[in-house]
Amino acid sequence: MQHTIVMTGASRGIGRIAAERLLQGAPDAHLVVVARPGSGASLTAAFAKSGYTVSHFEADLGSPASVRAAATAIGERLDRGDLPPLRAFVGNAGVQYTNALTAGPGGFESTFAVNVLANHVFIRTLEARFAAPARIVITVSDTHFGDFRHNLGMVPGPVWCPPGTLARPGAFPAPETAAAGRTAYSTSKLAAVYLVHEYARRLPGGIDAVAFNPGFVPGTGLARNAGPASRFAMRRLLPAMTLTPFATTGRAAGRHLADVVLGAVAAPTGSYVDRGRVDRSSAQSYDEHRERELWDAVEAFASRAKRA
Repeated sequence: MQHTIVMTGASRGIGRIAAERLLQGAPDAHLVVVARPGSGASLTAAFAKSGYTVSHFEADLGSPASVRAAATAIGERLDRGDLPPLRAFVGNAGVQYTNALTAGPGGFESTFAVNVLANHVFIRTLEARFAAPARIVITVSDTHFGDFRHNLGMVPGPVWCPPGTLARPGAFPAPETAAAGRTAYSTSKLAAVYLVHEYARRLPGGIDAVAFNPGFVPGTGLARNAGPASRFAMRRLLPAMTLTPFATTGRAAGRHLADVVLGAVAAPTGSYVDRGRVDRSSAQSYDEHRERELWDAVEAFASRAKRA
């Protein structure tokens, strides 16, 4: 059956692998890629050569107004019947900075804007267009556990603050440091898990929301904003960890992501999928007060983008 899958973060790393596997597993799917100028077009052309149906929309995921514009344009194409029914949204894009001071359009801290707010704007803009059964998959991270077992001490654990603080630059101590940038990252992934729980409670029946953890995947583009030494380690040294249980290859992570989207992994709405199986997320990720507080905040932020 023909259907549409909207995906961010498809142009590189595990997203590129997952996108190809999605099209192989669902050859009738029309994959809509949301990406920066240039990368979406090249990805579309590459997949078209293999006979797949792919189109792209440009957006700056750090700008809620740009995300809103892209989501609205996709919604209009769905409404006109130019795209088949929407059955999935994959929020795979993610960033990590070497500080907690980077701000994007609208003044939002960029880690929060891309890893949290962009997904919410897409989901809420497209919510009425999903055709059940549908699945929303948000890529999270086991850094949200904040313990040595899950991240080997490489990323500080999340530090929760009121959402209005998290959304702005300078939310964490010594915000100019790489440690603060990594804290912003782990905290954004905890926020994403919170929102998956809220989506499970609030979205109409037949629209499932799932958090997907790919595990530690060395060699991806996540460290592209890091310094030369960190980039070298991610590209050349840390990939050897995939020979141990502590890391996942990019190909395995991409395969797991696609399987979750396609429903090959049985995961009820609100689930946390650790690679290929449903598991519990961190103890602090089950906090309904924080979840409601975050929901109210991102609703207000998204509404502001709508008026922009």
